[in-house]
Amino acid sequence: MKISVAQTRPIKGNISANIDAHKKLIQLAISNKADAIFFPELSITGYEPELVKDLATNQDDPIFDDFQKISDENKITIGIGVPTNTSLGIQISMIIFQPNQARQTYSKQKLHSDEFPYFIAGDKQIILGVNNKNIGLSICYESMQFDHAEHATSLGADIYLVSVAKTQEGVNNAESHYPLIATKFGMPILMSNCVGFCDNFESVGQSAVWSKDGQLLNQLDDQLEGILIFDTESEEVIKQTL
Repeated sequence: MKISVAQTRPIKGNISANIDAHKKLIQLAISNKADAIFFPELSITGYEPELVKDLATNQDDPIFDDFQKISDENKITIGIGVPTNTSLGIQISMIIFQPNQARQTYSKQKLHSDEFPYFIAGDKQIILGVNNKNIGLSICYESMQFDHAEHATSLGADIYLVSVAKTQEGVNNAESHYPLIATKFGMPILMSNCVGFCDNFESVGQSAVWSKDGQLLNQLDDQLEGILIFDTESEEVIKQTL
């Protein structure tokens, strides 16, 4: 299987422009025969907690219908970052489109303390089945907690997909932590980060893939939009930028 992580430069609060940017990267993944592509935390809106009351939506919003169509026509799984509405509050979520299947939403279960004023936590882990591989989903802060990866592994995950919006300090911490997760649980780690200003910080990209042995296989830079495509059999990682 070929699984891809995207690196985007979101435009603050501009959903339509960000959707167009997503489509370009999805087409790049399709041209490289990827079976799945996943995007950074809140990639559709940018990581903008102050704006989420106006931007939050849900998986059935018609603005996302093109993603389902692309998934169906190209047999590709797509995961996009979206703030989603619930009856209790707004969640930091990934909406998942799979070929000819009902859409799913995974919501971040462990929030950082500075997210508490804006978001509520999710309460369910999703393990995605793609081409006989089980992908455990994780969103930023929770991926830095061993128990989250441990729980995903207990549910059958053999790949850990991390969708983030991280500063340089955050990336530095991730580069120390994720190899430990990989080796402890014997699964590759794929990190999708964005570039550019988000909320009150600068996100620095450096999206990356680590092998199940904790080896850094490839990494994007801190400026360009692009994708990494990980072949689960050969462990080769192809880098493509826009």
